[in-house]
Amino acid sequence: MRTEHSWITTPVTASLLRGVVDVEHTEHGLLPHRLPAWARAQCADPQLAMAESQPAGVRLAFRTRATVVELETLPTKRAYVGAPPLPDGVYELLVDGRPAGRATVTGGNTLTVDMTAGTTEWAPGPPGTLRFAGLSDRPKDVEIWLPHNETTELVALRTDALVEPAADRGRKVWLHHGSSISHGSDAAGPTSTWPALAASLGGVELINLGLGGGALLDPFTARTLRDTPADLISVKLGINVVNADLMRLRAFGPAVHGFLDTIREGHPTAPLLVVSPLLCPIHEDTPGPSGPDFSDVAEGRLRFRAMGDPAERAAGKLTLTVIRDELAALVQRRAVDDPNLYHLDGRELYGEADYAELPLPDELHPDAAAHRRIGERFADLAFARGAFAGAREAV
Repeated sequence: MRTEHSWITTPVTASLLRGVVDVEHTEHGLLPHRLPAWARAQCADPQLAMAESQPAGVRLAFRTRATVVELETLPTKRAYVGAPPLPDGVYELLVDGRPAGRATVTGGNTLTVDMTAGTTEWAPGPPGTLRFAGLSDRPKDVEIWLPHNETTELVALRTDALVEPAADRGRKVWLHHGSSISHGSDAAGPTSTWPALAASLGGVELINLGLGGGALLDPFTARTLRDTPADLISVKLGINVVNADLMRLRAFGPAVHGFLDTIREGHPTAPLLVVSPLLCPIHEDTPGPSGPDFSDVAEGRLRFRAMGDPAERAAGKLTLTVIRDELAALVQRRAVDDPNLYHLDGRELYGEADYAELPLPDELHPDAAAHRRIGERFADLAFARGAFAGAREAV
């Protein structure tokens, strides 16, 4: 067995990361971002800042003969006033593409959120270290998927053998944008979010731009999608526009057109799939905004309810039913001149029968079992026999 003196520390650089859009050098190390610095500078929304810094789909990827791997990180934990503590974020190890371990890191900074007062308080904390041991000493490809729901600064990578960046496997790159459901919401871990599952089944490399609360048709997000190299692109639109009560029908259609126009500036012929919202009963025919129901929060149960009035649909307030109809018609019209543009009704991924069997625990977000179902269905509907069929050809 190698001794402590045989440790090799490898600087964590962008060359060791996949699924990342930008990196920030901090006093502690490297902070992955899923929006570039110029985009972050255009929006002061703290929810977006938190979401894009949570590394959903981001993983370290390297080749090594190491039998022990240590990763030192500085996480930022979230805590909610009046609610039980959240579990620590999960790191998942893949060796040659197969699951090989899970770990967490204690300590770290703490962001305390008071949802009633609308305030936050940040407190610094120490870094922590996770260890994966007992690995084979043969050459192997190693991936460490970072917690999808916990901001993570990468401080140090230590191994007992040399590390080099993983080779390009020739897979096509799938770039996906969506809401907290695409971000990962209540998935069991970073490789179990529905986009990660779908990417694994589809044999593609994932860049996940699912942003909790942030799928709002922002121009800077469209420009990020435009500028990010990718072979396959999907955008899941609608739920955040409703639960934020962001716009009316008059603005929604042109905003979607502009969003798609911008993406097409950088990806004129790539398969582009527009996915409408999954079933969400509280907002099917009731406009937003969504509001939290704190009645059971002390027991760890937070639910959401629709705060709008169905009668306001006549004035142009949006519901999921309205948005699905608008997206289907919009894509149909555009596809006349854009043969690589496709549409998928989100209820084919999660619909009424699914809600009856696997209800949304908080009325907005699917649980771990539903994430698996959505990922498997997307792999079938998009990769096996839909917009992205043939993606495995380059593997």
